[in-house]
Parts: sequence; structure tokens; C-alpha cells
Amino acid sequence: MKFIYTFLFLSFSCLGYGQIDLPATSNTGGILKAEPQAGSSGFPILRAETKDESKYLREEPKKIDYRETPHNMKTAGDVVKENWTKDKEALDIYSEDQYLGDFKTTGKFVELFSRDHQFVDGDQVNIYVNGKFLQRVVLGGGYRPVLVTLESGFNNIEFEAINQGSSGPNTAQLKVLEENGNLVASKEWNLLTGAKASLIVVKE
Repeated sequence: MKFIYTFLFLSFSCLGYGQIDLPATSNTGGILKAEPQAGSSGFPILRAETKDESKYLREEPKKIDYRETPHNMKTAGDVVKENWTKDKEALDIYSEDQYLGDFKTTGKFVELFSRDHQFVDGDQVNIYVNGKFLQRVVLGGGYRPVLVTLESGFNNIEFEAINQGSSGPNTAQLKVLEENGNLVASKEWNLLTGAKASLIVVKE
């Protein structure tokens, strides 16, 4: 029995001498990744984009769709102008008919966007195409679209001032879009009652 106790004592003594001491550590968490180098402000230093990498050069500029938002065709300058500008004086020269020019297109139609670009005072016009009445338009502060189906050859579009509102002549700004949405004309008129502004569209 004494032999057995001696054998067990020697066995535990050998195990005690064979144990390897591990260095003490307080790190009980996971491995942390290195943080980006910080500047004097304490914020990470970011690499500036080069000219070729700029997101503004990579992105295509968004095109304006006049058909989706006709009222948004006004600029900030237009709004200021409407708020502070009164109609021009009703001069005798505005009793004469006005020619707004001409252009060619291969499309089946054009769209007319018109508005009162000065003092909004109830100006109205009748629109005629090749002598035929198409539509009456009350000119407000926002653009109103009118579709004109074209005939082959010349199409004479006329805007007849049927009143002058409450002040000055009948005033309007006109934008014309082709079938593909291209802006092909931007005009203005000042008319006394009964006078006309005309535009010719040639369908090829």
C-alpha cells in the first residue's frame, strides 16, 4: 500500500513540473482590424477622388421632360419676373400681326406650350390651324399644352388675341416641341385685341 502512495505522489509531481506556464493576458475579445489613420481633427483621412473618378463626371445629366412637368418649365427667374413685372404699355404697334417664324419637322404632330409670362391678368387666345379653329386657351402662370396634328406640307398656326386681360396687351411666351420631345421654338408675343401671332410648321 505504501508503494502505491509513493507511485501516485511521484506521478503528480512529474505532471506539475511538465506544465508550461502561459503568459498572462487581459485580451478576451476578438481580433480588431486596424482603423484608418486619423487627422488632427480626429476624423479618418479620406482619399480624394481624382477628376476621372468624380461621380459628377460618371453620371449622365438628367434631361428635362417638358411633357411630364409642363409647369416646371418656369425658372426661378420667371417666377420673380411674374411677381414684380406688369404688362407692357398697350402700344399701337401691338395691333399689327406678328410672325413668329417657321421650322421643318418629320413628326406627325407638335405640342404648343403657352403661358402669360408677364402680369397674369386673364389673357385669352383662339388657336387656328390652316384657318380652322382648334382651341381657346386662357393664359395662366404655368404652361398649358396643346397638341397640333400636322398635315403634309405647310401648317399655319395662328394665335388670335380675343382680349387684353385687365392691363396692357395680350402677352404670352410660347414653346414648341416636336414629336420626339425636342424644343424647336421659343417665342413671345404682345398683341392688342384682334391681332394675331402666326407660326409656320413644315411637315416633310
